[in-house]
Amino acid sequence: MVVTESTTRENLYVEMTRGRDHNHAYVITGDADDNHGTPDDQDVPTAREVLTGVLANVGAELSATQTIEAEQEAWGGIRQLAAELETLAAAAQRDRWARLLARCGLTEAQRDDVLASDAYGAFAAELRRAEGNGHDVDRILPVAVNRYGLGADDVAAVLRHRLRLATSDAGSRRSRRPARLIAGLIPEPIGPMAADIRKAIDERKVLIEQRAKTLAETGIKRRESWIQRIGDAPAVDRIHWLRSVIAIAAYRDRYGITSRDPLGGQPVDDNQRLDRARAEAALRRATEASTRLASQELGQGRRGLGI
Repeated sequence: MVVTESTTRENLYVEMTRGRDHNHAYVITGDADDNHGTPDDQDVPTAREVLTGVLANVGAELSATQTIEAEQEAWGGIRQLAAELETLAAAAQRDRWARLLARCGLTEAQRDDVLASDAYGAFAAELRRAEGNGHDVDRILPVAVNRYGLGADDVAAVLRHRLRLATSDAGSRRSRRPARLIAGLIPEPIGPMAADIRKAIDERKVLIEQRAKTLAETGIKRRESWIQRIGDAPAVDRIHWLRSVIAIAAYRDRYGITSRDPLGGQPVDDNQRLDRARAEAALRRATEASTRLASQELGQGRRGLGI
């Protein structure tokens, strides 16, 4: 049987159970090369990874039990939990952001325009992101508003852009508080809010952190390919290494990444770009810790051999 990444597991089962004497699978691990030479891109999947992917390619309709399990997986994933958390936060913080806009010197008409704008959701998310990253938005936003004045048609979009620029400033980064990120990735909604909404947000925070930790530990135990790309856990400071791996696992689950590359392909929107930046920082920390471990083990081996 010739197996490709598009082969379904049902076809694989049929073909690999019908031989009288032997069953052989010839696995295609890369795209055809018109020049019949070595492909320029050497980062091609292994035969094992292709076969693992085939086992996930379901060609038949799911049974009722399988459908339930798939739905539970989708609704319990970080993508869904993060979306629920952001929806709760948007409702909980709307009045707070309206008061902050009033303190920035916006007229009542301008505040109403911001709150009704299609860009308001992105602006509110930027406020949560900045605050979760330790920035004092009550101080930064008024400065950003009053520095250049407002004359744009879409004030919410302008404010979002200015807030992002202000929180990227080196001086702002030096003065900020420690970040509060769920699973090392998702900014935690903070500030005053109704007790019931705070409880609902905290519940989702716990579920996100539990799932990310489980995914990371499972990947480590199974020696999954993306974990192998990071390296082994160091004996010293393993907790910090695991924390970085958990952030990577959270990013992979939130954006449906299944490739052996820890962070998958390029981001498709601004939100993913921001999350990827955090995941990249976590990947650097974890990889550097693993590299130090490998260097130490190499040095110990050479000393043991008297080199």
